[in-house]
Amino acid sequence: MTIRVCVFGAGAIGGYIGARLLATDAKVTLIARGPHLKAMQDKGLRLIEDGKETVLRPTAVEDPRDAGPQDYVVISLKAHSVPAVVPAMQPLLGPDTAVVWAVNGVPWWYFYGHGGPHDGRRLASVDPGDVQWDGIGPERAIGCIVYPACEVPEPGVIRHVSGDRFTLGEPSGEKTARIEAFSTALIAAGLKAPVRPRIRDEIWIKLWGNLCFNPISALTHATLDVIATDPGTRALARAMMAEAQAIGEALGVKFPVSVDKRIDGAAAVGAHKTSMLQDLERGRPMEIDALVTAVQEMGRLTGVATPHIDAVLALVQQRAEAAGVYTRPAAD
Repeated sequence: MTIRVCVFGAGAIGGYIGARLLATDAKVTLIARGPHLKAMQDKGLRLIEDGKETVLRPTAVEDPRDAGPQDYVVISLKAHSVPAVVPAMQPLLGPDTAVVWAVNGVPWWYFYGHGGPHDGRRLASVDPGDVQWDGIGPERAIGCIVYPACEVPEPGVIRHVSGDRFTLGEPSGEKTARIEAFSTALIAAGLKAPVRPRIRDEIWIKLWGNLCFNPISALTHATLDVIATDPGTRALARAMMAEAQAIGEALGVKFPVSVDKRIDGAAAVGAHKTSMLQDLERGRPMEIDALVTAVQEMGRLTGVATPHIDAVLALVQQRAEAAGVYTRPAAD
């Protein structure tokens, strides 16, 4: 059966997913805007991968009403950008549409199907006013951990840098027909798409590094190798990660590697600028809340003290506000 897939936010990662799916029998629509959209409409989508360039002819539109109801909507925006587009997204959502959350950080649906005392809890830091919970619906959510690195060197062009794995998981941990069908589609596109029963463990492993390396880099302008090897910033990152691990474990998360091994892995990446530092340098909104504020909120929920996370969060919020690229969430 041919599935209908709409990629909402066809930038670096979304454009890569869309480009790979275009090589299958899936019916793919890309939602984009501005020069990037115009370039795709006029000249096609150029995918540069493994030294080869492929020109694809996607259906690319700005208005979701031109796409209609989908089987899957892949959200590949930054977390802070999603609430504003929920109203525009409605024409894509049919009765059985699944929403694949290919977004960094703590997802707004985190506690849906979680079980235990926090089941169904809503997170104000990533979903102020419950816009996504009410406007999308947590029952639609499929978790997706993004591991590839891609970039948009110019409008209409996606350059794949590394990685090909998109780990999938239902919030409930079940292996449903819908998630198996989407995994099959990604595998047919030449990507790795394992379905995991504990998607929140995967969320935390990636979040573990992002929550410290991103804000520290925005404050120091240092690259990953420097942050992870300088004694002072390594110690700070380690302290933040220890606090985060205590929160995750209080919520039932299992961490398969040690803090130091995770930091060493970041050091091995080399002289890489984090996405938060890149956003600051380019004057773009920074994804502070999904990566850091939400962890602080979960710390308060679980009763885990987060003094290092609190301090770094306060500093990076102030730095981002001074740059005009961030507005902190309203106080409870």
